Amino acid sequence: MPRFLKRGMDAGAIEEADAKVRATVEGILSDIKARGDEAVRELSDKFDKWSPPSFRLSPQDIEHAIGQVASRDLEDIKFAQAQVRNFDRKQRETMTDLEVETLPGVVLGHRHIPVNSIGCYVPGGRYPMVASAHMSIVTAKVAGVPRIIACAPPFRGGPHPAIVAAMHFGGADEIYVLGGVQAVAMMALGTGSVGAVDMIVGPGNAYVAEAKRQLYGRVGIDLLAGPTETLIIADDSVDGEICATDLLGQAEHGPTSPAVLITNSEKLARATMSEVERLLKILPTADAAGKAWADYGEVIVCTDEAEMITEADRIASEHVQVMTRDPDVFLNGMRNYGSLFLGPRTNVAYGDKVIGTNHTLPTKKNARFTGGLWVGKFMKTCTYQKVLTDEASAMVGEYCSRLCMLEGFSGHAEQANVRVRRYGRRNVPYAQAAE
Repeated sequence: MPRFLKRGMDAGAIEEADAKVRATVEGILSDIKARGDEAVRELSDKFDKWSPPSFRLSPQDIEHAIGQVASRDLEDIKFAQAQVRNFDRKQRETMTDLEVETLPGVVLGHRHIPVNSIGCYVPGGRYPMVASAHMSIVTAKVAGVPRIIACAPPFRGGPHPAIVAAMHFGGADEIYVLGGVQAVAMMALGTGSVGAVDMIVGPGNAYVAEAKRQLYGRVGIDLLAGPTETLIIADDSVDGEICATDLLGQAEHGPTSPAVLITNSEKLARATMSEVERLLKILPTADAAGKAWADYGEVIVCTDEAEMITEADRIASEHVQVMTRDPDVFLNGMRNYGSLFLGPRTNVAYGDKVIGTNHTLPTKKNARFTGGLWVGKFMKTCTYQKVLTDEASAMVGEYCSRLCMLEGFSGHAEQANVRVRRYGRRNVPYAQAAE
């Protein structure tokens, strides 16, 4: 039976906070749907003190922003995008179109078709999330999406130069300096000045995630990527310092970011908790990380690896860092996770920023039923069918006729019957099953 040395906030308190977010977002979406650009401008001014003549950057604005980025930073951005692009291309190569003759004269197939337009949200409130531009825009470009627009909040009174550079080099067709729910709604619903997209992608805070949830169905979404979650699975092959460092390294995203340790070593558990307290005294982002650890941090001691796997699958965390003697035990045994980081030589920050896998991943236990953003999320797998011979059409038609009448669909049955009559030259009574 797992033992909790530390628990996070009560589930009831979390639900109460979520309810307030839902109500706020619902009101904002309703306002933007009704008043379009006017509402977007008012909300941007209210929340970000940002109301420029145009939220969209001109080519000259983009060039000016890029000119403010140090050459080393531009090189690093391009290196990271090259890693993401390379892995995306390798993933795309696994998605092959299909055409197969399943019966004599019957051909079935599918094609992978990119969506027509997407809106990429790049967070930039507490931190300018430059890497999020790579993960959405570059990946969509590799998928072949024809129209890619991107939004990021203003940073210190204007566009963040490095985010603009990442958006531009990633392949964005339109770049807007706009944040929060108003940005997501503008892209999803469309306004007088901006055409609506077919899909919204990218991480964000609780309000952005809720906006995507409420807009789903009107547009597609990648997944519900809310506040960052991290789970560390460790045994006594590592020490408390590395565990504490990796926990706080993700907790600094914000005060609602869960950070959990699962271990089969109580000694390591207590050493990690002690190291967390030590590091919080020197970590520059301790205000956010400390609050997250206090309210959402958990330490769970399990009896063995099997129980660790069960607990990890129950939590279904966005990021799972495995630092055990044999990390492949968890690679082969776990089923619910956004992405795995195997062994002490890797870590979540590598995945977040540069190694090439996508950092937009499922949160709030959504890893039970979906993986993260990848090139396939931007593709529609659409089937088709061809019947090439009279004999095949008549043969399939007889089965179809009987199955339709079994369900009471006489109109469906006639679609089959008319072909049995024409191509099979059989006299099937109207609205009856073919014998």
